[in-house]
Amino acid sequence: MFRLKSTFHVPRESSPMTRRLLSTGSPFERQGGYSRAVVDGDFCFVAGTTGYDYATMKMPVSVADQARNAFRTITDVLGEAGFALTDIVRATYFVLDRSDTDAVLAVCGEYLRDIRPAGTILIVAGLLQPEMKVEIEVTAKRRSS
Repeated sequence: MFRLKSTFHVPRESSPMTRRLLSTGSPFERQGGYSRAVVDGDFCFVAGTTGYDYATMKMPVSVADQARNAFRTITDVLGEAGFALTDIVRATYFVLDRSDTDAVLAVCGEYLRDIRPAGTILIVAGLLQPEMKVEIEVTAKRRSS
């Protein structure tokens, strides 16, 4: 399991809220100029997340296992940011092969069945690495207490 770290806070002049960038420490984040997640006020924007198993640094072959790993990473990122899966309001799924959509959606149901965020599933021509079969991106909004 990787350990997330907050990289820095960017104060907003018009608001007392801060912008917080979360990183897994991956060199790709710095090289590509992106964060694993950005917290801005009551929102958390989680970057597209693939199914790497960070304990082994390997990608499972099964698209369902890739989706589960992506949701585990998303859960960890949201938790580090002070959010939960129940805060997800939007999810976008990028799937390489149309025949994998049922397996991906079954895993989505395992995690989001009772949450039911607005969702979009897209069949795409490719992802960054050839072993990647699914990428999941979410937006969460902190619920008022």
